[in-house]
This record gives sequence, C-alpha cells and structure tokens, in this order.
Amino acid sequence: MYSRTSEPVRFERDCPAVLVPQGDSVTLPAGSAGYITQALGGSYTVFVEGNLFRIAGVDADAIGKEVPPPIELPEGADEAEVEKLVWQQLRTCFDPEIPINIVDLGLVYEATVQADGEGGRTVGIRMTLTAPGCGMGDIIVDDVRHRLEIIPTVREADVELVFDPPWNASMMSEAARLQTGMF
Repeated sequence: MYSRTSEPVRFERDCPAVLVPQGDSVTLPAGSAGYITQALGGSYTVFVEGNLFRIAGVDADAIGKEVPPPIELPEGADEAEVEKLVWQQLRTCFDPEIPINIVDLGLVYEATVQADGEGGRTVGIRMTLTAPGCGMGDIIVDDVRHRLEIIPTVREADVELVFDPPWNASMMSEAARLQTGMF
C-alpha cells in the first residue's frame, strides 16, 4: 500500500510519534493539525508544524484511520509458511523518507525461521541501512522486530544490523530502481 498525499489531518488524541529523520520519540497532542504525506505499509508520515513524524499503524485511530487487522496464520503452519509471512511482513516496513519497502530496497540480507521445540518460533534477520548514520536506523529495526513478533507463533525476532557488505543501489529490486530513477 503506497500513497503520496497531502490529506489534512487533526489528531483526535495524544499520539506517540517518531520525528523524521532524527528518530526521536515524541507525543503529538490531541488537536494538532497537519497533513499526511505518505501512507506506507500501515504506517503514516505526517507533516505537523514544519516537521515530519511517523505514526505507527497501531495509532492510526489518532488520525482517523483504521488500525490494521491482526496477522493470521493457518493452524499447523510449518516453517516455510511462517517464512513466507515473515517476508510479507518485511515488505510492510519502510524508511519514512523513502517510499520503498526495505526488501525491495535490498536492506534485508537474510531471514531465517527456527522452531523452538515448544510450538513457537524464532526469526533471525540480518539487515543493513542505506547509510550507517541513518537517524531512523533504530526505529526501522524496532519496526521490523515488532512486525515480525506479531506473527502468531513467533516468540522472538532477533534483528541484527550489519554493514558488511555495505548497501549500494545495485541491491535494490528492479522495480525499486525504476521507481527511484536509479536504473
């Protein structure tokens, strides 16, 4: 889901948000007004009082949007089915400044799913950022962890941030390169 908009918005309640690109956590008070600049993967980037903020999907109701439905996994699903859902969830993670998911950006190097022997699973992710000093790095990692840990049976998502090999534009999918004009 991607939309670049300028839809006006008024906060209906106090809402946790993340300042873009610094990554600082803040609370936008009820009554704040601005507009939605991007709606990506169930999250929103909003422009309020000269700054950009990321609003998580779980807080969508604060800006009059629907909170995304819970993730469902068929009963008895095996690791391959969970891994497929892991990749689907990773495609809902975006850097608020770049309108392309982290998989198509080439930021995810590896995703593994392991049964824990007690009916649960652990997901291991090796990923990078477009730049080592990215202020949104911790926020993106936390978003990945959260989106994977809401998958039924996933008890833990271990997200390792690595910078070797360093990211470059050739790691992007063809569609992402076309969308950004980097072909």
